[in-house]
Amino acid sequence: MSEEKLETQVEETVEVTEEVVETVEAAAEEAPAKRQRGRKKRVETQEVKPESEWKEQVVQIRRVTKVVKGGKKLSFRAIVIVGNQKGQVGVGCAKAAEVIIAIQKAIADGRKNLVTVPIFKTTIPHPITGRSGAGAVMLRPASQGTGIIAGGAVRSVLELAGIENILSKSLGSKSPLNAANATIEALKSLRPFNEVAKKRGLTMAELLN
Repeated sequence: MSEEKLETQVEETVEVTEEVVETVEAAAEEAPAKRQRGRKKRVETQEVKPESEWKEQVVQIRRVTKVVKGGKKLSFRAIVIVGNQKGQVGVGCAKAAEVIIAIQKAIADGRKNLVTVPIFKTTIPHPITGRSGAGAVMLRPASQGTGIIAGGAVRSVLELAGIENILSKSLGSKSPLNAANATIEALKSLRPFNEVAKKRGLTMAELLN
């Protein structure tokens, strides 16, 4: 082999190795940038997650027993109030072998049984009494600054419904489930002023005067 051919081959191999080194260095420089871009995308996707407007409040968790042929079957019963504090509220009750599952089922049950509450200036339009089983709850409108005068399950229902000023009195049974259901029945029976005025054939000014 002649010297000229050897020199040309050496020059070609040197050029190829230089090109390979340049491509490897460029890839190494681009790799961290790609990682940072991927991290930024992940952070952005985590920040975009919206918060749910629905709020849940557990009123009672009790261990209940069911008598069956082979003995007794133990389970847990959960009562949960679900609401968005914007005029929608519901009561859920469910049983399960574990507490967490019972709460999840009660939340799903409460969202299925939502009630729309007509709110008039942070209170209710008129006095009302609701009944459920042996329990009864009396609700009365209140002026601005009174707050929620209630306790137990009644207070939870009124808070998550979005009512800010109200007077209440629990009558009869003191069971949380009866009190919550009685409050829901009372809120369900409320009628806004415009609906009553339309039925009577009056204007809002004539009805309020």
